[in-house]
Amino acid sequence: MFNRALILELLEIKGWSQYKLSKRANMAQSTLSDILTGKNSNPRMDTVQKIATALEVSVNDFFDNNVNTENFIPENKPKIQVPKEYSDKYKVTSRDKKQYLEEMKKANEAFFMDDEFNEDSKKEMLDLMSELFWEVKAMNKRKK
Repeated sequence: MFNRALILELLEIKGWSQYKLSKRANMAQSTLSDILTGKNSNPRMDTVQKIATALEVSVNDFFDNNVNTENFIPENKPKIQVPKEYSDKYKVTSRDKKQYLEEMKKANEAFFMDDEFNEDSKKEMLDLMSELFWEVKAMNKRKK
C-alpha cells in the first residue's frame, strides 16, 4: 500500500512546501495535493518516481511501512529533540523548529565564544537552554 505519510514527513524534514515539491517533481500541484489528501490513493508509478526523485529517496520507500525517516535527515542538519510533553499537547511547526535552531545558535555563540567550557559542560548548558525554550513556547501557547 502506498505510504503518502512518508511524503509529508520528508517535506517536514527538508523544510519544503507542497508547492516546492510539485515544482521539483515537475507535476501539477493538484496532482500532489490529491495524493497527499488521499483523494488519489493509488498514484501512477511514473508520478511516484517523480516524487521519489525530487525527494532523493527510492520508490520502494513509499511502499515500505517500516521506513525510518531518521535515515533521510542530512548529517549536517541538526536533529531537534522536542520534549514529549510539548509535542503531546501542541503541534510542532517548522516555524517552531526554525526558532529553536536560531535560539540555540545564539546561545551557543554567546556562551561558548571563549571555549572555556569542557564538552560535558557545554552539552549540559545547551540541554538546559533547550528545555527552557520549549517551556517558554508552551507558556506562550497557553496564553493564547
